[in-house]
Amino acid sequence: MGLRSLVYSVYERRLIALLNGRPRPRHVGVMCDGNRRWAREMGFVDPNDGHRVGAQRIKQLLRWCDQAGVAHVTLWLLSTDNLARPAAELDPLLQIIEDLATELAEPGNPWRLRMVGALDLLPAHHGAALKAAEERSAGRTGGAQVNIAVGYGGRREIADAVRSLLQEHARGGGTIEELAEILDVDRIAEHLYTRGQPDPDLVIRTSGEQRLSGFLLWQSAHSEFYFCDVNWPGFRHIDFLRALRSYANRQRRFGT
Repeated sequence: MGLRSLVYSVYERRLIALLNGRPRPRHVGVMCDGNRRWAREMGFVDPNDGHRVGAQRIKQLLRWCDQAGVAHVTLWLLSTDNLARPAAELDPLLQIIEDLATELAEPGNPWRLRMVGALDLLPAHHGAALKAAEERSAGRTGGAQVNIAVGYGGRREIADAVRSLLQEHARGGGTIEELAEILDVDRIAEHLYTRGQPDPDLVIRTSGEQRLSGFLLWQSAHSEFYFCDVNWPGFRHIDFLRALRSYANRQRRFGT
């Protein structure tokens, strides 16, 4: 073991020890940003090489989350805005995401997948493959529930939730006036993509960007945020542990 690896290992163990007995997030949202920048910095000609390495990093992240007792993970892999990218760039990225979801759904993996986003905006064969991966992982209990946000936009999610609520009310024969009397945040939350799950306690964004860009707009009202300068493919276990340390050191007030 080289000196650098030894120092890393010692620091990693120290971080783990510092987290012992400290508060842990139940739900972590991750904005996996900086894949293309990482590829350029590493000298790759094809920017999709950054996405490929980033996909492998996601599998490591999920293992780290399981080790830390994180029960829910939401990964933002493709936004609705990203769908406007040129086909030469978008098509390989969609295939990488499909391959990742298929791999995570393979037998022997512990994660239960849920696709969150407007899959109807994707090419039909990609949407079908992502739903098939979700179905193959149904019923798993050994690891985190993993929300894969593809074709996702926070405003779109809220609009879809309101639309679903209106349709449900109409099917029951209710009027708009009756719905207005009972409409509240809990009813809307029941129609979000992440319904039935706790809101994220911690949201991590890599690449040094310090904005939400529409990620989990509704659910992150009381989330803690951790912005990391490292591009996603270079995100290490110690970076994850640092995010957990930052979370553990904060006093959560939930607006009170």
